[in-house]
Parts: sequence; C-alpha cells; structure tokens
Amino acid sequence: MKLLLLLLLTFLQSHETGAYLGYGYMGRSLSDEIIGGKESKPHSRPYMAFLDIKRRKRNSSCGGFLIRRDFVMTAAHCAGYSITVILGAHNIKYSERTWQILKVKHQFPHPEYNVENVLNDIMLLQLENKANLTKAVNILPLGSRYNSVSPGQECLAVGWGRTGLIPPGSDTLQEVELTLRNSSDCKGFKDFDERSQLCVGNPNSRKSVFKGDSGGPLVCSGVAQGIVSYGKSKPPSVFTRIVHYSSWIYQILKAN
Repeated sequence: MKLLLLLLLTFLQSHETGAYLGYGYMGRSLSDEIIGGKESKPHSRPYMAFLDIKRRKRNSSCGGFLIRRDFVMTAAHCAGYSITVILGAHNIKYSERTWQILKVKHQFPHPEYNVENVLNDIMLLQLENKANLTKAVNILPLGSRYNSVSPGQECLAVGWGRTGLIPPGSDTLQEVELTLRNSSDCKGFKDFDERSQLCVGNPNSRKSVFKGDSGGPLVCSGVAQGIVSYGKSKPPSVFTRIVHYSSWIYQILKAN
C-alpha cells in the first residue's frame, strides 16, 4: 500500500510540474486531450479530420481540419511516415456511412518548424483525392488580418483526445469553449512567441486541451484562428496563430 501511494504521488507531481510524459520536449506535452468539455452533436463540426499516423517506432493520431477539398491543416509535430485521413467521423471506433477515408499524398510541414521549442508548428496535408462535400464533410474558413482575435474572446476547440489525465482517449468527438488570454498568461512557457502563437485557456478553469487533440482547430466566430500545439496539465495552452502564416499557406495552396 505504501508503495502504491508513493507511485501515485510521483505521478501527480509529474503532471503538476509539466514533466516530460513521453509526448513533448523540455517540460512540454504536445496537446492531445480535451478536459472539461462535452460531446459534440454528431457531424456538427463537419470540418474535423481524424489523422491515423504511421511512424517507424510507434503509430499515433492527431486532429486536423479540412481547408480545401484536397487539403487538411494540422500541426507539424503530427508528421509521420504515412498518414490516413478520416473525414465525416463522429465515433472513430465504429465505421460510419458518413466516413471518407483518404490517403495523404504530400506532407508540407512549415520549413522553419523547430522540434525543440515547437515553434512554427503548422503543416498542410495534400490528399490523394478530393473530398466530397456533404452535411458531414465540409470546409472550415481560415482567419485573416481582417477578423483577428483578441484576449477575452470565447472560441471552440474540438478533438478526439482524452477527457482526463488517464487514458484512453475519447471515441466520440469532444468540444470545449476556451477563452483567449493575454500573452503574459503564457509566461510559464519560455519559448512562447506572441507573434506566431496564441495563449488560450483560463488558468483558473480546468477546461483545456492537453495530450491527442494536437492539430485540431481553434474556431472563433466561425473561422479557424489557431491550431492545438502544446501545453501542460492545466491551462493555458499554446496554439499556433494561423494568420501569421497566411502567405506561406496560400503559396502552398496556389502551387498545388
């Protein structure tokens, strides 16, 4: 019993301090779970993509979102040897008639993505075939400088990650409303860059993304403003600021 209590205490302390948990670097955890949210109404977020990622050492999964019939946006740290995209999914455990399963033809991680400090954590995935737009599969528009976001604004994060610190992840799509914060609220992340990243989540709340939601969108007033990047065991978390990469995004889309 004493050994069990000691192990439990060590586990809790490692989460509280944001220690390396097998998913991040230098005290970070690459975000992949929604905490304090609720199950989405089936197919109410038709832009969501589930990424099945094959890697040489281990397979993994991420979120993403459809931005053109043949392109999905996600985080650069979701790259792999090969990626299969599932569109039109609500429950990822059981195949649904709404599913569209598409292979990724080409991965375009940002050329300046830094794996050590997780800067420029954005990637575009070109699909082998174009998606068929339906009620369950649709495109999410991207934010621009004309509809920028500001601290205090309420936005939505969506994904299939875990709903608590203990596995497994959620079979059904989850969502949570999060508040944009001032950059100073992310001073605990020494590499935080206010030009290319967003600070998201009230530190006094348990609502958060953390560890399988990686690559999912932050949706503000109907457009994608951020991409789930990394965080600790409690809010705030760090999201990639999409508008900062507008020129690079449209360069890739125009060339393909």
